[in-house]
Amino acid sequence: MEEKSRIISLPKILDKRGNLSFIESLQHVPFEIKRAHWIYDVPGGQTRGGHAYIETQEFIVAMSGSFDVILHENDGNKTVSLNRSYYGLYVPAGTWRELCNFSSNSLALVLSSTYFDEMDYIDNYNIYQRKTFGKDWSESKVIDRIVKSQKYDAHRTSVFDCTLLELDKHTSELGNLSVMENRHSIPFDIRRTYYLYDIPGGESRGAHAHKKLQQFIVSVGGSFDITLDDGLNKRTFTLSRPYYGLLIPPGIWRDLVNFSAGATCLVLASEHYDADDYIRNYDEYVKFKTSIV
Repeated sequence: MEEKSRIISLPKILDKRGNLSFIESLQHVPFEIKRAHWIYDVPGGQTRGGHAYIETQEFIVAMSGSFDVILHENDGNKTVSLNRSYYGLYVPAGTWRELCNFSSNSLALVLSSTYFDEMDYIDNYNIYQRKTFGKDWSESKVIDRIVKSQKYDAHRTSVFDCTLLELDKHTSELGNLSVMENRHSIPFDIRRTYYLYDIPGGESRGAHAHKKLQQFIVSVGGSFDITLDDGLNKRTFTLSRPYYGLLIPPGIWRDLVNFSAGATCLVLASEHYDADDYIRNYDEYVKFKTSIV
């Protein structure tokens, strides 16, 4: 039986400091997340997509604004409007899709089940309609992952282990796109994606550390500051571009402050949610950092 596209509802955690939704691989989406990209600064009237994938499954979310996704399936075409950050559209492999009718300041998050491979694309609609496509593995250009998994001792990490990284940014008259891949852009596999939005002025987020979790934090809309603390030193970073992100190893206390109006914070994390991985009391955090293991 052919797999169908479908809307998947996501958790929405309401908080007076701002709301949070999250997506976990093999939990909310039926695949392991290998790649994430986001589309932004799309001019009015432009269309993105216009292709299908042979193997790649996708999950598409409107993190801000709204847009339509036109799907071409065996039983006909359908249009899905995305305009809420707490649900998304699952697109199975072999489905032609186009993104259009972008509102002002809209941002599309796309999670994918495979690494980028141009041989996986079908960008000719006539070929797609004939259903005669197949993947030629001899021509596949998937590169080896070049970032090794990094192991940390969370008791000994410092704020100087935190790194600001510039992501691939693809610009065109159709809008901009930034992308990251497991073990290529970052030294871990993405198992959970979450994002903070609708943050009132003057509120702060964070105020915790993790024992094992690694994170990569991006401002995909607006701006905010992150103050990092290792018990001895502090560093503050301002995130204000969707093609820069901050890599944070475990064992680092963080506070997120100074959110601009409409700011959206995207976090890519190395593990599923685990309440026991959090340190939420600063005095306990200092004891954790000074303990000998």
